Amino acid sequence: MREFVYLRAATVAEAVALASTTASDGGAPARYLAGGTNLVDLMREEVERPERVVDISRLPLSAVEDLPGGGLRLGALAGNTQVAADPRVRRRYPVLARAILSGASPQLRNRATVGGNLLQRTRCHYFYDTAAACNKRTPGAGCDALEGVNRGHAVLGASRSCVAVHPSDMCVALAALDATVNVTGPEGGRSVPFTGFHLLPGRTPQVETVLRDGELVTSVDLPPAPPGRGAYAKMRDRAGFAFALVSVAVLVHVEDGRIVLARLALGGVAHKPWRAREAEDLLTGATPGATAFESAARAALAEARPLRDNGFKPELARRLIRRTLTGLVTDAFTS
Repeated sequence: MREFVYLRAATVAEAVALASTTASDGGAPARYLAGGTNLVDLMREEVERPERVVDISRLPLSAVEDLPGGGLRLGALAGNTQVAADPRVRRRYPVLARAILSGASPQLRNRATVGGNLLQRTRCHYFYDTAAACNKRTPGAGCDALEGVNRGHAVLGASRSCVAVHPSDMCVALAALDATVNVTGPEGGRSVPFTGFHLLPGRTPQVETVLRDGELVTSVDLPPAPPGRGAYAKMRDRAGFAFALVSVAVLVHVEDGRIVLARLALGGVAHKPWRAREAEDLLTGATPGATAFESAARAALAEARPLRDNGFKPELARRLIRRTLTGLVTDAFTS
């Protein structure tokens, strides 16, 4: 680990000012430190080399608060365990609670935060290996994953510059829930739709979000809970403490024998949580059943472009979508 300057912020404004100073001076970007479950590892491996680390762990951003109209605001420093255990989250947004509990281990969930979950970086082994070529770590270096071991890599939205996947479970559920990310920076505050917060790699895979220099995530807003039922399902190599090969967050509401609301997001398949809009359009207005679910599953993976080692992913994702939809609708009619 290289030397860096450690600074502790007492307010959001101070944190932004401390982080922005380095960027304006042309130095290496400062990094915000909250739970540290990802950043500290990256610094140890010298993948991240910030000149300044701004500790925000004591800022008053850990509350989970009701919003007018029935929504919920998750403070950026709210712990993953805290959010998953909150009665309002479990009652109104069970898909989010289940997604959080599918991730990492209890010890990591106790330390990890909402904001940190949004900003965690890929677990691609070539990204972590400083001897490997990685455009995300060193722009212009190339991507060893293209011809290397790429079983866990992207099949949707990838480019020749990067085929890494976003590792979060929580973010897949937030994408399905149409959450909003609130940020504060040198130019003030703004809100970003969650589905537009993370970026596809294109030619600049090192640019992972729409955050500007010095901007700090302060909270995530959940809209009023949608009607119907939700589920989060995850396929991985082992039962616990493993990243998704494929995951799916589904919300479905059925009225009078027709699907009137459908939302579908995928994890483990792209550089960002992947919202399957085409599949949602096919489901909305359809009669729930095998035909509709098969059509939606095929639409969700229609643009898939597997690599050498992950040709199984599109079919695995299709099966997981069909199974999850079937389970939700069956539960709706039998409960």
